[in-house]
Order: sequence, then structure tokens, then C-alpha cells
Amino acid sequence: MRVSELWIYPVKSCRGIAVGQAEVTAGGLLGDRQWMIVDEQGKFLTQRAHPRMTQIGVDLNDEQLILSDCGGVLDPIALPKDESGKPNPVQVWKSRILALDQGDEIADWLTALLETPCRLVRQSPDHPRPTNPEYAPGGTVSFADGYPLLLTTTASLAALNRRIQAIHPTAAPVAMIQFRPNVVVDLDLDRAFEEDHWQSLAIGAVRFDAVKACDRCIVTTTHQETGHRDPRKEPLKTLSTFRRFNGKLLFGENLVPRTLGVLQRDDAVEVLATDPGPRI
Repeated sequence: MRVSELWIYPVKSCRGIAVGQAEVTAGGLLGDRQWMIVDEQGKFLTQRAHPRMTQIGVDLNDEQLILSDCGGVLDPIALPKDESGKPNPVQVWKSRILALDQGDEIADWLTALLETPCRLVRQSPDHPRPTNPEYAPGGTVSFADGYPLLLTTTASLAALNRRIQAIHPTAAPVAMIQFRPNVVVDLDLDRAFEEDHWQSLAIGAVRFDAVKACDRCIVTTTHQETGHRDPRKEPLKTLSTFRRFNGKLLFGENLVPRTLGVLQRDDAVEVLATDPGPRI
């Protein structure tokens, strides 16, 4: 088993960046979900309610975060990567923390593109966000929904697409990016959903615990190139026929790093311990 794709999503719920390697920090991959768009009350915005966020392109270099309008209406806008800004309270699900406001210019740009009042904030190094203590006590996480990294496998996606296309033969395959993973593992087709049982694993030289299966939402039905929802509600409709556990539709595994290091595309993946799974 090897890593076939690595992704970071610098701004939560905006477009991702495929990378060849990524540094693993305690809170996730370096640069992943370090920024977030919030409403006037500081509550996070996502593609769940704002599918147009798929049209915000993101680039990241050593000095700047650069946002672009994939529709081509607005000019790109850049801001420095330095950890500065006025501390403002924000909310991500049940977490309330202080984050660093990134100023009026970028707020106005995002408001114009999304057609709703909003601002951009950056995670503050002085105010870490804790992971869910039920599954990952003592951990920290970026602005990701709940855990530092998300892993998916090519075999599970292929199995899902086979089921969808058996019902809808002309349907385009669901793309992996609709699940917004950080790590994609290339797995033989007969090993679909084997990741349900992975309890701990090594990716290259870095060790992880798989702490909870990922329950999926309407974002997976959003075509990441266009922002359009799938009219058939796929892949959720088909997931509901065979991947429903305790009312949750599961695809992918949430990981917590137990050591730090660097992941690279084509790294070997070794399963160190298993359990009955899935962890829900």
C-alpha cells in the first residue's frame, strides 16, 4: 500500500492544493485549514450552506496566501502569511476560540464573491483548538471539522462508484476530491473499506492512530469544479444503502498523529494494529 495523493486545504471549505510532500504537525498537515471564513457573528461558513466556496481558488507560497475567483469576475487577492491580526472570537462546531482577523480588504473581497457578509480569520498559535476528548483526548486540531487528518482509499471509492453506476450507468464517477481527504491510499480493489479496521498505522516514518470513521454530509454531493449539487444526491444516496452505521454514513478515517515528520506521495503505508471497526 502506498500514498497516491496528498492534499491540503489552506482555507476551510475552499479549493484544495495537491502536494508532493507535507509536514505533519500535532494539529495536522502544515498549512491545512489554517484560515477560515466566518460570518458577522464569528460562526464558520462551509460548502454545506455556501457551495459557491468551491469557486475560491487557493495558492500558498512561503510569504503569501493568494485567493482567486475561479469564475474570473474578481481579481486575485493576496495577504501575508504572518501570524498577525486582531483576535476575534470564532466558532467551529462546538469549539469557541480566538482567531486572528485578516482585515477589511480580504473581508470585502470574500463578501463580494459569496454575496454574504463575511470575514477571513487565521488560527492563532496562542489559542489552540482541542480535538474531541471522547475520541482524541489531549489532541489539537486546525479549523478542520474535528480531527487532524482524513484518510481515504482508492479501493473504497471504486467500490462506491461501482454501486452508483449499477443504478445510474451514465453517471460520471464520484471524484475523490468530493470527500476532501488529506491522504489517499492506493489499495487493491478487493480491499474496499478495509480501513474500517485500521487502528494504528505508519505512513512513511510517521505513526498515526485512526480514532473515528468520518461521517459524511451534503458537501460530498458538491462538484468541486462547479459548485453544483448532484441532482441524484450522490454519493450520499448510495452510501445510505450500505455504509449506514448508527444513522451515520461513513467514508474515510480520521487520523491523529502520534509522531511528527514529513509525508510524501508514494510513501509506504503499514497497518500496525487492527480492531473490529468501524469506530463511530
